Amino acid sequence: MITVEENDLLTRIEGDTPMGKIMRCHWMPACLSEEVAEPDGKPVRFRLLGEDLVCFRDTEGRLGVIDEFCRHRGASLAFGRNEDCGLRCLYHGWKFDVNGNVVDMPSEPNAGEALKAEARLKSYPAREAGGFVWIWMGEADAMSEFEPPVWAGAPADKIAVVKMHTACNWAQVLEGSIDSAHSSSLHSTNMPPAEVDGAKATATAWPRPSNDKAPRIRFDRTDYGFRYAAIRTPILDAEKYDYLRTTLFVAPFTVVIPPNDQYKLAQMLVPIDDTNTMFYWIAFHETKGISQAEWRRFCGAEVGVDLDETFRKFRTLDNMFLQDREAMKNGDFTGIPGIPAQDMAMWESMGPIADRTKDYLGVSDGAVAQFRRMMVKAAKIVQDGGAAIGTAAGGRTTPNADLVSFEGMIPKGGDWKKTSSAAKELEAA
Repeated sequence: MITVEENDLLTRIEGDTPMGKIMRCHWMPACLSEEVAEPDGKPVRFRLLGEDLVCFRDTEGRLGVIDEFCRHRGASLAFGRNEDCGLRCLYHGWKFDVNGNVVDMPSEPNAGEALKAEARLKSYPAREAGGFVWIWMGEADAMSEFEPPVWAGAPADKIAVVKMHTACNWAQVLEGSIDSAHSSSLHSTNMPPAEVDGAKATATAWPRPSNDKAPRIRFDRTDYGFRYAAIRTPILDAEKYDYLRTTLFVAPFTVVIPPNDQYKLAQMLVPIDDTNTMFYWIAFHETKGISQAEWRRFCGAEVGVDLDETFRKFRTLDNMFLQDREAMKNGDFTGIPGIPAQDMAMWESMGPIADRTKDYLGVSDGAVAQFRRMMVKAAKIVQDGGAAIGTAAGGRTTPNADLVSFEGMIPKGGDWKKTSSAAKELEAA
């Protein structure tokens, strides 16, 4: 059972909250590189940890992430002209460089030379890797060295990313990502049981080698968070094998999901503010993989088809995700196309911030319970002045490159920890 106070510690990230402080001790994804691919191109407005920001690539290709609102009178710089190594506000022409410095004030005498130093905008350091722009929102003197994500080891054309806005708190989204049991029900149309030797991927479905809806959950605490195993009975050779899927929770907002035979998977569940989350789902592989267009089509996340240009869904809670009850009668389990939309219908239906004091958790909710205990404790540590979870100061030593999940058959009753720990070596072999 979780208390009201603990639920607030877990979910609230705006302002000076403990969980917000944890987030600010990590490099965070601001937007996709494709959104700011063009020098002097369209600025991208976004919101992260309750702050309204704008990202742009200047004439020389440098990335800037600054406060969205002009220091002069507060007009949005998302409308600004991106030209000559700076972003110029349309209202009075004040111009800011990638570091937030005012480089021109045409509405002021002598181009505002006397005011420029005081009129600087807040800015955040930016890096680029794995198809994303990353920013550091913490204290400048505490900035950690940027480490590319695990998928950055794949070639750029073998990395595909889905981006979707989710209208609820980040923690209930993340809990969905580490909840192995729900896939056997909610996603049963997209992940049908089949007589196969492991998880497969076709253009329309992910056949899986088990119809076991009650996985046995096992845990292993790690320096980056935890990993857990979902152990199921397979369809084939059930007397000889267990079907194993291991998932990694990489604090505070990343999940490395079991792969299939075509690509590996990871998710980032990034807090926009207390009641909105940006959902990123990455499919990647060093040699195989799936194209960007195919991945977004499979997930029902195509801009202009399923999403608007700001990655907001056309299917929403207000229109009941356009659920097709006739399709349900004809065999579709949810009547909602696309794995992410199916998830989001459940997450958003819980309300903007789920009231966990009313939850009645079962055995299969072990990963969810572990996440809550771990992150509430982490928030209390930071509240008391301690180090943030998942950082070097908090004890993390595992490099991103070693964050490997596993899926496959193991001898019945075998040691899941040894198998999943050897996943990198097994893959290489």
